[in-house]
Amino acid sequence: MLHPLTLPVTSEIIEIGEAQIEVQTRGQGAPLVLLPGEEGLEMESPFLENLAARFEVVTFWPPGFGRSNRPDWVTMDDVPYLFLDVMARLGLTGVPVVGCSLGGWIAVEMATRNDARMSKLVLVDPYGIKIGGPMDRDIADIYMVHPAKLSALKWVDATKGQRDLVNRPDDELFIIARNTESCARLCWEPYMHNPKLRRRLHRVTVPTLFVWGESDGIVTPDYGRAYAAGVAGAQFALIPEAGHLPHVEQPEAFFAAVDPFLA
Repeated sequence: MLHPLTLPVTSEIIEIGEAQIEVQTRGQGAPLVLLPGEEGLEMESPFLENLAARFEVVTFWPPGFGRSNRPDWVTMDDVPYLFLDVMARLGLTGVPVVGCSLGGWIAVEMATRNDARMSKLVLVDPYGIKIGGPMDRDIADIYMVHPAKLSALKWVDATKGQRDLVNRPDDELFIIARNTESCARLCWEPYMHNPKLRRRLHRVTVPTLFVWGESDGIVTPDYGRAYAAGVAGAQFALIPEAGHLPHVEQPEAFFAAVDPFLA
């Protein structure tokens, strides 16, 4: 069962034009940028505690997520530019970026535009590309699938992703609901991908590690391998007994794969 963590956190709003991006900082050490998944489950998992023990974890929340606002004009095409501007505003350079699920997609989009401020990329089961034909479903429909089937596609052990929603304050429940809404607004059409991104992957020049749950039914390991094949020199690590969120479901195995890469 996931619970909100008690790690000390500082939060600030970075204004980029009309966009107000929430940035949270936890931990000590060299900075690392974390782009969480659409549900933000990383923020309630031992994964975050482990990461914050190694780095100063700087988390960016996309427009409409967390306490970031969502201007009407913002689309998925704008998000990577906003995040690159935030990195510049904070003076972050030569830092690793870890992106999970939706956050992984955003991280790739950032890198294809300008990866000069990044040292390395860790991409955990990201969305973002189309690998099949027009009628092939590369990415499971997370909005139309029955919740029980969705859980089976996403987890090997669904209890590791259960949230305690009964005892949450209203402001936290509002953010959880708003994150879901914002994901749909940003990623509905085209569904969970950028048709041009696969042809831009050659622009990623920093060392890149794709980490994939062996039993991910949302975006399968074959999807992940095709993704990794587009990035020159990219490594690919498979995590057993894990679905779409291997860093949440199997944090020890996840760090065993990632630590040598980040060291």
